[in-house]
Amino acid sequence: MARFGQREGAEGAAGESRKARGSGRGGRDRPSRGPGGALGWPSGNLAFLLFSLVALTVPLYLTNSYYLSILAFFAIRLMPTIGLNLLLGQAGQISLGHAAFIGLGAYGSAVLTTRWGLDPWPAMFLAAVLSALVAVVIGVPALRLEGHYLAMATLGFGEIVLILLIQLKGLTGGTDGVVGIPPLTLGGWSLTDPRLFHVVVWSAALIMLRMALNLPRTRTGRALIALHRTEIAAASLGIDVAFHKLQVFVVSAVFASIAGSFLAHYVMFISPEGFGVTLSVLLVAGAVIGGLGSVWGAVWGAGLMVLLPEVLARYNEDYTLLAFGLLVIVVMIFLPEGLAGAPARLLGLRRTPHIVGSRTQAEPVEERGSECRS
Repeated sequence: MARFGQREGAEGAAGESRKARGSGRGGRDRPSRGPGGALGWPSGNLAFLLFSLVALTVPLYLTNSYYLSILAFFAIRLMPTIGLNLLLGQAGQISLGHAAFIGLGAYGSAVLTTRWGLDPWPAMFLAAVLSALVAVVIGVPALRLEGHYLAMATLGFGEIVLILLIQLKGLTGGTDGVVGIPPLTLGGWSLTDPRLFHVVVWSAALIMLRMALNLPRTRTGRALIALHRTEIAAASLGIDVAFHKLQVFVVSAVFASIAGSFLAHYVMFISPEGFGVTLSVLLVAGAVIGGLGSVWGAVWGAGLMVLLPEVLARYNEDYTLLAFGLLVIVVMIFLPEGLAGAPARLLGLRRTPHIVGSRTQAEPVEERGSECRS
């Protein structure tokens, strides 16, 4: 019996290695058609082109400043959600501290422009570099942890950044925040015009979306898919697990930092309470509700994070967190692929998500193996 148990354990380990090797070397477990991998959606390139066309041409037929501002916040919220989608959905690492990176980007741009007189665009770049360096310093030790330990570590990091933003009054203004942040300019044009800002911020968001859609087809993307399934098998294939986890963590931090900079130069005022744990939880909730099995899930999640509070504000905005909590429960039970997978589920379709290490692909392999053993 002991020998039989050892043989089954060896067969299981070999199976995990073969599945990880298939995802890393173009085997059977490979990304589905279309980089987005969205269940029930058109091929990735067509969907991206259509979405980009609609997003960038909105100012041609929508001139209401209120609705344009909502769409601008949609694009700003989409940036960190894409980063979290990569971190959670592809690398399998959770972060409850991404609001801190948004705060670093916002305060970095605000301080560099208001106190040191730097142009907003270089300030945005330097703030992103700062966020990347902080992500490296935090990620090297934190990403050695797993599960709720990693969640608690990133949560603690977020709280530390929030406290620093409040206590460093000479630099950040404390609870009073930073006022008089200059708006972005482009070629002599001030982006205080909501239509111009819409085009610029959505262009940045679409670039990030395109990068995320292309990632599963790269060597790094395949490595992330392998380590998301099983880090042990990925390491046995020569994949540098620690490096790739840190790499995607830094990328997601930079995306969040750029979003924070856009936010600061759009509203021209920031204060610490906007970058607390509540924002981090909402970002994770939005990524989960949208669907971690598809990059397009970030679009669904970000849109919901912006539109739902606007709707609830007409009644009682205190119900926002309650509504998101209920949505997470409903989605996890009835729509495990998230809102991005809802069309396929409603139409009865079954297409493979781009996270090829998910259980939806593992189960048929395990069933075939069990039939052979029996």
